[in-house]
Amino acid sequence: MTQVQDHANERSVAISVKATKMTARLLAQAMQAFIRKARSPTEKHGKQSIKSLTKQGASIDNIEISDDDIGSFKKTARKYNIDFALKKDSSADPPNWIVFFKAKDSKALESAFKEYSKEVLKYKAPKTTMTAEIERFKEIADGLTPAPPVKARNKEEKEL
Repeated sequence: MTQVQDHANERSVAISVKATKMTARLLAQAMQAFIRKARSPTEKHGKQSIKSLTKQGASIDNIEISDDDIGSFKKTARKYNIDFALKKDSSADPPNWIVFFKAKDSKALESAFKEYSKEVLKYKAPKTTMTAEIERFKEIADGLTPAPPVKARNKEEKEL
């Protein structure tokens, strides 16, 4: 019998709420707040420092990204819920960023990099300027034969 009581005591929780009138809605909100608090991990997620990333105990890998593309990488990493840390490598002429991430996130990181590389390639595709487009249309227009001029008729002339 004491084993059953010990087990029940280990699994029971006390919640205290200050309220003038206890309603079912208030009790439900208090329980939801407790569950959220109990489930919330103490680990950080998303962008963090290298120190906090190493404290989480997972092995760490890294990759390099150019300085221009770091903003779009952050956006993609947040979307895929990847824990990462950034360090700027100023030794290169255009500075590069070294992205550290947990090895257990490798599958999520792989899919994130596929999307990220598509986005980078889309923006780096050569774009034509408006003046180049105008010049191209002028050449096309010069190559066309002009339509014969429309003859103006006088009011006095009548057709039969």
